[in-house]
Amino acid sequence: MERMCRHEHMPTPYFRRLPWLPILRGMPSLPEFLTFAAIGALAQLIDGALGMAYGVASAAMLLGLGLPPVVASASVHYAEAFTCSASGLSHLAAGNVRRRLFWSLTIPGVLGAVIGACVVSHVPAAWMRLALTPYLIGIGLLLLLRGLRGGGHEREDQVPQLAPPLGLLAGFADAISGGGWSALTVTTLVARGATPRMVIGSVHLAKAVVSAAASVSFLLLLGAHASGAVLGLIVGGVFAAPFGAVLARRLPPRLATLLAATAVLGLGVDHVVQAFH
Repeated sequence: MERMCRHEHMPTPYFRRLPWLPILRGMPSLPEFLTFAAIGALAQLIDGALGMAYGVASAAMLLGLGLPPVVASASVHYAEAFTCSASGLSHLAAGNVRRRLFWSLTIPGVLGAVIGACVVSHVPAAWMRLALTPYLIGIGLLLLLRGLRGGGHEREDQVPQLAPPLGLLAGFADAISGGGWSALTVTTLVARGATPRMVIGSVHLAKAVVSAAASVSFLLLLGAHASGAVLGLIVGGVFAAPFGAVLARRLPPRLATLLAATAVLGLGVDHVVQAFH
C-alpha cells in the first residue's frame, strides 16, 4: 500500500509525461538506462562521423521521450564533457587531430563558453538560435556546392587565421543556445578548404575541454539535473566514440563534406520551423 501511494500521483503514459522523478532522485531503471545509452550511442556515431549534431540529435530524442526541455538541455551539456573526451581521444589515436588547430580553438573556446554560461540567464536561447539560422543555411549551401564541385584542400599543417575568433564565437554560442560549437567550427573550416577528417578530429578534442569548462559553469549556476539520463548518455557515447572516429577516417573527404552540408542545412531549416511555432 505504501508503495502504491508513493507512485499514484505519477501520470501516464510512461515516456510522455513526467515519470522522471526517480531519475532526478537517483539511478534509473534498466529500461531507462538502456534507452538513454542507445540515444547516446546513436548521437555519438552521427557526431563522430560528421563532426557535429551530437547535442541536436540527443536533445531531440530526449525531448521525444518526454523530458522537459531544460532537463534535456542540461543532461546533454553534462554528458558532452565525457563523450567528447572519449571521441576526441579516439580521433587523436586515429591521427585525425591537427594540434595547432586544436589549441587555436580550445583556448578562446573555453573563454567563450564561460562567458556564455554567465549570461545564459539573461539572453534567451531562442534569440541566439534565430541569429545563427541565416549563417547555418548559408554555410550549408556553400558546403553543398563545394562538395558537388569537389576541389582542393589546405595543407594539413596550416591553421586558418580565423580559428581563434571562431572558437570564441562558437564557445559562446554553444553555451547560450545549447549547441552550435561543431556546426560553426566544422562547417566554417571545411568551407575554407581544410581537410574534413582533420577538422572533425581537432574540433572534437577541443570540444571536450570547452564542454568541461561549460559544464562546471552550468553546474555552479544551475545545479545538476537528471543524473540517470546523463549516465546513460555518457555510457552510450563513450562506447560508440571509437567507431565514430574510424568512420570519419574512412569517409572520403567529398562525401564527408556533402554529409556535413546536409546536416547543417537540416539544423538551419529546423531553426526556421521552430521560429514560426
